[in-house]
Amino acid sequence: MERIARIGVSLPENLLRRFDSILSNRGYSSRSEGIRDAIRNYITEFEWLEQEKGERVGVVTVVYDHSVKGITDSILDIQHSNSDVISGTMHIHMGRNCLEVILVRGDVKKIKEIAEKLISIRGVKNVKLVTTVGEDHF
Repeated sequence: MERIARIGVSLPENLLRRFDSILSNRGYSSRSEGIRDAIRNYITEFEWLEQEKGERVGVVTVVYDHSVKGITDSILDIQHSNSDVISGTMHIHMGRNCLEVILVRGDVKKIKEIAEKLISIRGVKNVKLVTTVGEDHF
C-alpha cells in the first residue's frame, strides 16, 4: 500500500465553499478524494503539455483582476514582446475581472513560455493553454 502524506492548505473561504459544492454534486466522499483527483488532473495536463513539440496553433486564455496596479501593462508587454507568435487577441470585460483571449501560432516551447509568464503576474487568476497541430497535420 502506498504511504499517505498529510498536507495543510490555506484557501479563501469562497473558494473552499465552491470546491465543497462541486465535491457534493459529483458525489465525492471527502475533500481529500477531490483534492487527489484535482492534483492528478493537473499533473496529467502538465505532463501532456511537456510532451508537445514543434509548431502549434492555439489559444491562451487569461482571467485577471484589472484593478491590480500595472497588470494591464504587464500583460500587454508580454504580448508586444511576442508578436512573432501572437496572431491576435480579444478582450472581454467581466465586472472587476477581464478575460483576455490570445491566439498563438508558432513553436510550442515559446507558447508555453508566454503562458508561464502570464500566470506569474500578480492579479492573474487563471491561465489556460489549449493547442493543436497546424494545418499540415490534418
